[in-house]
Amino acid sequence: MTIVLWIATGLLATLALFGGITKAFVPRAKLSASPGGEWTANASDGFVKSLGVLQILAAAGLILPAVLDIAPVMVPVTAVCWVLLMAGAMITHGRLAEYKFVVLNSVYLALAAFIAWGRFVVEPFTS
Repeated sequence: MTIVLWIATGLLATLALFGGITKAFVPRAKLSASPGGEWTANASDGFVKSLGVLQILAAAGLILPAVLDIAPVMVPVTAVCWVLLMAGAMITHGRLAEYKFVVLNSVYLALAAFIAWGRFVVEPFTS
């Protein structure tokens, strides 16, 4: 189970890092023209960049605490935060009738919920 949790965590961290870098460094006008990025047309630059930074921090929070053995409980805490972020993303995409992105975000939400459950209950990090 530990290997499955690490694979899931690595996958989610990679997705978070990619999404974060995109939101933090790609101009909002270019994001709003891309599929799934239409929501950025009505959001401020600061909001989009802040979400990008949060996603980059989430990528770090999913991996570094466990690898460095410094507050490894932050891994499932970060996963819970990701669940909340994906719930917001699902609502946003749902309001824009972008249902394929609602489904995609629900997969990310399920992956994060699995990591949180796995690291809080099944295979918690122990010092």
